[in-house]
Amino acid sequence: MPDARQPNGAAPPAAEGHVAVIDLADHSEALQLFGRGDQNLRLIQDSFPVQIVSRGDHIRLRGRPEEVRQVATLFEGLLQQVRRGVALGPEDVRYAIQLAREGRAERIPEVTDDVIVTTARGKPIRPKTLGQRRYVEAIRENGIVFGIGPAGTGKTYLAMAVAIASLKAHQVARIILTRPAVEAGEKLGFLPGDLQDKVDPYLRPLYDALWDMLGVETFQKYMNRGLIEVAPLAYMRGRTLDDSFIILDEAQNTTPEQMKMFLTRLGFGSKAVVTGDVTQVDLPRGRHSGLAHVQQVLKGIEGIQFVYLTERDVVRHPLVQQIILAYEAYERQEEQAAAGRDGTHREGGAAPPAGAPGEGRPNGGQGAGEAAGRPGAGMPAQQAGR
Repeated sequence: MPDARQPNGAAPPAAEGHVAVIDLADHSEALQLFGRGDQNLRLIQDSFPVQIVSRGDHIRLRGRPEEVRQVATLFEGLLQQVRRGVALGPEDVRYAIQLAREGRAERIPEVTDDVIVTTARGKPIRPKTLGQRRYVEAIRENGIVFGIGPAGTGKTYLAMAVAIASLKAHQVARIILTRPAVEAGEKLGFLPGDLQDKVDPYLRPLYDALWDMLGVETFQKYMNRGLIEVAPLAYMRGRTLDDSFIILDEAQNTTPEQMKMFLTRLGFGSKAVVTGDVTQVDLPRGRHSGLAHVQQVLKGIEGIQFVYLTERDVVRHPLVQQIILAYEAYERQEEQAAAGRDGTHREGGAAPPAGAPGEGRPNGGQGAGEAAGRPGAGMPAQQAGR
């Protein structure tokens, strides 16, 4: 491969000549590390002012000592993932670069060292960020876990992967998946067809994930045997669910009463995971979100953990991260503008001082979240960053 230069096209000055060499096993390993068309390598080149040269089975780095050490640790971490059988994609490399910039490149191998379950097509399902890894660990270690974060952070998919792994290991007898149907009113009687016809459109994302993990035939077999149940939240009322792995999805669209009803269904030998994004509430105006409310009620209870995922844990198209950040910034500006307008009507005309982001909001169980600081924006109460 020719001499790879800095983003501006100029090699680092000779005075900044700290050198590090990374050995590769063979040419195949280099291809896996650099990605299709060297796309992974270009991402790293564009992120650090370090000269990167690949010849044969070696990678040679040259630049300032601290930056060379960062990039060397980054490459070593990615190599460990490749040798573990991980097919590195651009999203994996972007996240590794993020960790390296924060001085945490040594933690890169931790991200993908946990295979939760293998899909019907032989694809291993792993956490892709430290936040996702800690979320999975929290599910395994606690009776009830709340996974709160924006779309694309893998909250529901990872919870379902742990559920399927638990079912296959005979740790639970069945999986129950539920979500609020038709906003929070669940007025299923107004829809045409039988129960399955009524709820299918609202439960389709759950079916899609199950088909991906189990394959259609195994999924149908599990459904017919009652090992997997997919139902709207209203049909949980009055039941006690023993030896079950229960997942409540889109929980931001529950009311506090519905949330209490769901959580009190938990029986012996059961585990519950509640997922949602409190910045995307579809409840009618004036109705409070049960997911926002429960954070105040249950914080600090042993065996219950809140995990807050953020835009850093988004594993979809890279633009999704930027979209989430842009909306959060806009909502903060709107809140500040509203506070300023309110302040002009106060006696003396002085607006109250603005608090720090996330000030006064709960962080119960935040140790399990990769970035468990501010739980989101755009809601009057506590927020959490699907």
